[in-house]
Amino acid sequence: MHVLRPLYVILIVAAIVLIARTLLVPDDFGIHERGYTYGWYRQANVEEWKAVKAKYRGKEFCAACHAKQGQEVVSSPHQIIECENCHGPAVGHPPDPPKLTIDKTRELCLRCHAYLPYPTSQRSEIKGIDPDRHNTGLACVLCHNPHEASKPR
Repeated sequence: MHVLRPLYVILIVAAIVLIARTLLVPDDFGIHERGYTYGWYRQANVEEWKAVKAKYRGKEFCAACHAKQGQEVVSSPHQIIECENCHGPAVGHPPDPPKLTIDKTRELCLRCHAYLPYPTSQRSEIKGIDPDRHNTGLACVLCHNPHEASKPR
């Protein structure tokens, strides 16, 4: 009898999970005609996602007005990084003021440049610093031009 009680508990929990799944998961949730291309999703939600406005415009959008900065970045180690990773989303970029609010904080640079030796994630290939020893308290842009990252200011 003492063996059956835990078995009953497991069966009751499994039944509750199955009932909850039946009641809470929409009928159209799952894998649809394109297989695992999009993974699990709710098919009725597709139109809602199509209506979501994209926030990021890409380097080409930025280069249309900022050709000089675009050329500087092309020849720097930051060439693979999109402008908006540092400058923020360009959707609705106003013509006046002509600039986005630029985050010049040390924390922004440390997102990538704090030394993290993870060889499997390619973080070890990014030049890292020890933020507790390297120019503590100073903004990185005081010494480094992010558009020409290999050249100090």
